[in-house]
Amino acid sequence: MTQTQAHGPAASPATRGETPDQGAEHFRAPTSLGEIVSMRLRALRRGDLGSSAVIIATVLIWVIFQSINSEFLADTNLHNLARQISYGGLISLGVVMILLLGEVDLSIGSISGVGAAVLGVLVEHDGWNPYLGILAAIVAGAILGTAQGLVRTKFNVPSFIVTLGGLLLFLGLQLWLLGTNGSIRFPFGGAISNLEGSSVTPAAGYGLAALAVIGLAALTITGRRRRQRAGLAHDPVGLVAVKIVATAVVLFIVVWELNRAIGVPIALIIFLVLAAGFWALITQTRYGHHVLAVGGNAEAARRAGIKVNRIRVSVFAISGAMAAAGGVMSASYVGAASQDLGGDTILLYSIAAAVIGGTSLFGGRGSAWSAVTGWLVIGSIYNGMFLLNLVSDLQYMVIGAVLVAAVVVDSVSRRHRTT
Repeated sequence: MTQTQAHGPAASPATRGETPDQGAEHFRAPTSLGEIVSMRLRALRRGDLGSSAVIIATVLIWVIFQSINSEFLADTNLHNLARQISYGGLISLGVVMILLLGEVDLSIGSISGVGAAVLGVLVEHDGWNPYLGILAAIVAGAILGTAQGLVRTKFNVPSFIVTLGGLLLFLGLQLWLLGTNGSIRFPFGGAISNLEGSSVTPAAGYGLAALAVIGLAALTITGRRRRQRAGLAHDPVGLVAVKIVATAVVLFIVVWELNRAIGVPIALIIFLVLAAGFWALITQTRYGHHVLAVGGNAEAARRAGIKVNRIRVSVFAISGAMAAAGGVMSASYVGAASQDLGGDTILLYSIAAAVIGGTSLFGGRGSAWSAVTGWLVIGSIYNGMFLLNLVSDLQYMVIGAVLVAAVVVDSVSRRHRTT
């Protein structure tokens, strides 16, 4: 799936500190596919790789692991990979929103653990309906995120410090909720375990893919017409058609491949549906444009009448909710809410995935699809090394190297865009 870079008010030359001439190429509307290709080639020569870097990285990773172990691209392993990237991907969707603001949230791992613990206590100890328990866990994550956002805005405390404190505080809350046993197991075959472990039928998989393509086409065409009526820059018809067709081809290939194993995992469907929702939120709504504006230049956004503090608090609430949702999915994957959930690994991987996927650490630029492509890279590395029985220290080094490379690419691209 092609990553779409989201540009709102934050992408204007003024908010990036550019003169109009320097920024002209970035917001001038292309009029043909040929011009788009030409502009993209010039960007590549400047070092602005965009989504190309993550696509190339994924292809190389798959080729390398498949050449070493032929089981890597087997149907069952790809099905496992699709499940493995889903729970971390949910957390990374919240991370993308935080990074778009130019902020950081170090508490997402602990909040995911709290979400799993709340689910376990309510469903297994108090007898709640599993779906009400899931909702309560996500609401609890949103409340914790909101609290951090309020501290960040009311007292002007750097988000690094606020969420570092939150990491420790919510870790203690998680341990307290789990009690002396330190673990709450979910029965095999129950609603919680089936959330992550079940798959839809082949026919349902193709039907959902068709609905996704129709929905994307409707959103894209409607958005283009709205921008055209407003006299704003918009993609040419040819590019819109290419995007829709390319997305359809990718989706149906993915469904076909997963159907050869067991079917499309429900966890992956939830992840992709939410990713599409976040993409629409960022690119198609005023709220998303305000988030981009605040991330690009908070002071300019404030002068433009945007309620900067409200935006910040709401984004921290979203980050907390998605962290808790990831914790719920993680608990479903392992079959228990335990002290091991929400550790440092999921925190680091979730932030790394957003950056590797193309969301800028400097704010104001990125896409919800960064969570999908970034986790595809990280999940592929982790999965491939697991098949090869490689030890965890090497996994950390490889993923760390990929993250550093992604940050370097982001920094170089940003420098070229502002010179």
